[in-house]
Amino acid sequence: MSAVLDSRNALLPGRFGFLMGLYAENYHRLVRLFAPQELAPGFYLSSVDDGLDVRLQVQECHPYTLELELTYNFLDAHTGQPSPSAQLRMYTDAHVAEALHCHPGRHLWQVLGPFPPAHTVLQHRLRMNGFLSRWLEYLGEQGHSKGTLERLEDHHWPDETSPI
Repeated sequence: MSAVLDSRNALLPGRFGFLMGLYAENYHRLVRLFAPQELAPGFYLSSVDDGLDVRLQVQECHPYTLELELTYNFLDAHTGQPSPSAQLRMYTDAHVAEALHCHPGRHLWQVLGPFPPAHTVLQHRLRMNGFLSRWLEYLGEQGHSKGTLERLEDHHWPDETSPI
């Protein structure tokens, strides 16, 4: 009986393996959707007929890494911050993308507190990156794509005095 259980565990990925697979899935969804690795740093807007414009900011480009922010083009009434919002890092050499945090202006340590257990960090990363995967799938289903993405030369977010 233990041989059956041992082989079953060998076939199923652990949580860490599942998270790495989610990172790879998110990378390929992002590449298919917006091809951010081909974009210059700056602000971009994707509009389709659903009334929910998507903002993509390419914050930094390094030889093998991109820093991005993805959000809708409106502010949450309670927080005053873009919501949902995800801070992303794409590793173009490893073909993985991770959501660093999904809380505007907050880093992982601010959400989980100082020195959280490794299990708590892993669970949080699974939730964030699972959300990112579903959100990217939804955006694609709504028609957002590289073709709907327009660069904003003179950007003004909704919280600023001038409209986009």
